[in-house]
Amino acid sequence: MLNWLIIDDLIKVFLKEDAPFGDITTDTLIDKKEVSRAEFILKEDGVIAGLDVAGRVFELLDDKVIFTKIIQDGSNAEKGTIIAEVAGNTKALLIGERVALNILQRLSGIATKTQEFCSKVKGKGVCIADTRKTTPGMRMLEKYAVRMGGGSNHRYSLSDGVLIKDNHIIVAGGIKNAILKVRKEIPHTIKIEVETETIEQVKEALDAGADIIMLDNMSLDMMREAVEIIDKKALVEASGNISLDSVYKVALTGIDIISVGSLTHSVKSLDISMKLR
Repeated sequence: MLNWLIIDDLIKVFLKEDAPFGDITTDTLIDKKEVSRAEFILKEDGVIAGLDVAGRVFELLDDKVIFTKIIQDGSNAEKGTIIAEVAGNTKALLIGERVALNILQRLSGIATKTQEFCSKVKGKGVCIADTRKTTPGMRMLEKYAVRMGGGSNHRYSLSDGVLIKDNHIIVAGGIKNAILKVRKEIPHTIKIEVETETIEQVKEALDAGADIIMLDNMSLDMMREAVEIIDKKALVEASGNISLDSVYKVALTGIDIISVGSLTHSVKSLDISMKLR
């Protein structure tokens, strides 16, 4: 879910960044009473995400602006499709244009890439999840876009769940010690996930009662062995440099979750334009 108290604050920061002392060009050329209508046009095929957020940009600039969605977030659309219209004060439209497009293009790019990954493993009983490798300040929006593309969200923040990684294991003196110490401190409602790099670590995490075992950068053969050892006693997550070319083979190993950092950390924005009519 999108928390609009947080989203509004984000948008205001973006607008201040783009026009800290106003828009010199628009303020000079456009009469403050002028009104216009504009269309958002898709310039390549993709999955749309972020329309409500883009519309909110204009509403914060002028509450009389009307933003109309022609399709819904999560929809596939072809190049040339008009996906939304906005009408109202021309100054508000021009000042908000780039911020609205930046949000809409990035989120749609994430949704499109997520759908590509999901389609590769369709019917295999595996979910594609994101990571915390997000753009600073954009996490809520980017994780929303992953859902619009058919993916799932991993933990939102460090406060959401226990994930014992390699550095935690080193400091704690081993996986078993880490799990035992954490288990004493957390509520029973919070699950414990452990990152493993070897079969020995998988066995240690399983014996210590991990709820989720992450197989980090393992070969396919190691993944299959780990899945057999775990034998559904814990959820199994695969992670580490998983690409569109490799994700299907990873899914065939029998794991439950595939987390993909590239869904958010290296995505290409979808090409969308805004044209005044």
